[in-house]
Amino acid sequence: MKKLLTLVLLISAAALAFTIYNNQPKQELSLSAQLQEVLKNPEAEFPQLNKKTAKKEPVVILKTSQGDITIKLFPEYAPLAVENFLTHAKEGYYDGLTFHRVIKDFMIQTGDPKGDGSGGESIWAGKDSEKDPGTGFANEISPYLYNLRGAVSMANAGADTNGSQFFINQNNQDISGRLDPTTYHSKIIQAYKNGGNPNLDGSYTVFGQVIAGMDIVDQIAAVETDDKDKPKEDVVLKKIEIQSE
Repeated sequence: MKKLLTLVLLISAAALAFTIYNNQPKQELSLSAQLQEVLKNPEAEFPQLNKKTAKKEPVVILKTSQGDITIKLFPEYAPLAVENFLTHAKEGYYDGLTFHRVIKDFMIQTGDPKGDGSGGESIWAGKDSEKDPGTGFANEISPYLYNLRGAVSMANAGADTNGSQFFINQNNQDISGRLDPTTYHSKIIQAYKNGGNPNLDGSYTVFGQVIAGMDIVDQIAAVETDDKDKPKEDVVLKKIEIQSE
């Protein structure tokens, strides 16, 4: 009888341990491991490659002095950057700011209240030290998002220093031949034939993609600039309209 009771207790303890183990939050895969999983999947889907908007992809329109640029956002992969951007947009933080840094065949940049590349802060600055300890919020790097032509990315001054500035990748030259298929999925290599800046991948948070208005991006990129890459005549981000959340 005692042996049977002992056996029952051991089985119960094992079952409890198994239940507890399976209810523990699973540790997320490292970025490297995530990338390997993506590379092994020929059917992997990348949200930037689809101009249609999914239900959980907010859409905004940048109303600029040169015309409208429509962007879809990726909160699933860059939740901090999207929350920061949408909150700033709703509060009018970006209204009237200029594109202070413009480099043809590279990118166009805005989001700095000072207008010289030295300003701007996140929505958590001085409010939430866990998300922004005073130097900006964390990078969010995903094997599903890249600095393709039309990608919208956070500007930074080093890892985890994101504030309010962002840029749109404008380069339209075929970069695909430079990419290693052991680190880039074939679909992304194909997409880089349309241009982009793969040298920025892994260092800058991609959080959106232009789905209409790349002609306006190109138009802005073509304006005359000074020796600091600042347009000689202001290109203004009048406001950001949120179409859906």
